[in-house]
Amino acid sequence: MPYPANFSHIGLSVTDLDKAVDFYTKVFGWYVIMPPTEIKSDDSAIGTMCDDVFGKGWELFRIAHLSTGDSIGIEIFEFKNAERPEDNFEYWKSGVFHFCVKDPDIEGALERILANGGKQRMPIREYYPGEKPYRMVYCEDPFGNVFELYTHSYELTYSQGAYN
Repeated sequence: MPYPANFSHIGLSVTDLDKAVDFYTKVFGWYVIMPPTEIKSDDSAIGTMCDDVFGKGWELFRIAHLSTGDSIGIEIFEFKNAERPEDNFEYWKSGVFHFCVKDPDIEGALERILANGGKQRMPIREYYPGEKPYRMVYCEDPFGNVFELYTHSYELTYSQGAYN
C-alpha cells in the first residue's frame, strides 16, 4: 500500500486572468507566486511541455501561479480563444467538477465571493444539524468554475459518517 500522496496544485481555466487573480487574492487571501505571464508556442522547455499536453496549434496563453495558506498551488490559465460556457456544472460527466476550500468564517467568505463577482449556488447547509457546527456551501467564481466551502476539515466532516 503506497503512502498517501500530498496534493500539489489545481489548474483552472478562465476568460480573464487578471480578474481571476484579483478574485482569488481578495476572496481567499491566496498570494501570487508568479504574476500573469504569457507563454508562447516555441522550442523552449515550457513550449515543448505545452505541446505535449495541449497538442500542436495552441499558439499562446497567459498563466499565473497562486498559493494557498497550506502551500497548495493554484495555476490559472487564460487561453487565446477562452470561452465561458453558459453552464459549467456538468456534474454527471466524467472529470473534475469542483474543488473545495476550507474557511471557518463561511459567511465572511461567502460575502467576499459575492462582492467580487462570484455566485452562491445553494444555501449554507449543516452536515449535523443541531449536533456539530460543520457547514458547507457550493459557489462559483466569476468564470463559472464551481467550488465548495467547508467550515471544517475533510477528515472531521466525513469521519463521523456525514450522510447517516
